[in-house]
Amino acid sequence: MSEKPTIVVFDVGNVLLRWDPRNLYRKLFDDADRMEWFLSTVCTSDWNVEQDRGRDWDEAVAILVKDYPDHEAPIRAFHERWHETVSGVFEENVALLGRLQEAGVPTYCITNFSGAKFVEAKQRFPFLASFDGVVVSGDERLLKPDPEIYHLLLRRYDLNAPDCIFIDDSKANVEAAREVGMQAIQYAEPMDLAAELRRYGFPV
Repeated sequence: MSEKPTIVVFDVGNVLLRWDPRNLYRKLFDDADRMEWFLSTVCTSDWNVEQDRGRDWDEAVAILVKDYPDHEAPIRAFHERWHETVSGVFEENVALLGRLQEAGVPTYCITNFSGAKFVEAKQRFPFLASFDGVVVSGDERLLKPDPEIYHLLLRRYDLNAPDCIFIDDSKANVEAAREVGMQAIQYAEPMDLAAELRRYGFPV
């Protein structure tokens, strides 16, 4: 067991990619209150997370259109214009990822992400294909913070948990990583993630 981690495991959404459905829906709703009603009642977080668990997007859209036929257009937009929910990247963190890789630090990823949308995202953001290994929840039908998704990464890539430091914006996901033996950082802007990793001995 190493005293300091030697492997960095990233989350994607809101660590590397700036994801928020409001990035799309501000274009579709003139009224902010109506937009928030739609996102809390129709295209909810609970609905979206099932696509991260592996549910097919066409099936997901059909379920909501059946229940909310008057909102068919904005429901379909979540699927058909999904790329607009990602406004861009966290430039400093993507640059940090590149510096880690240039320094020979192994980098991995565990992300709650639709498998199909992750394929789309890799086309737009090629750095998502640069990890030494990736676990995508939608492909595995496992979601963070289920400990099994962390164990899957460790088994699949023959990693030791204490050698890994995991970075995620979710407190629950960070706590779950610690419970399986990883070290972990909960990321939130304006945190200097490079400075945090230097504290653990990484050459960045």
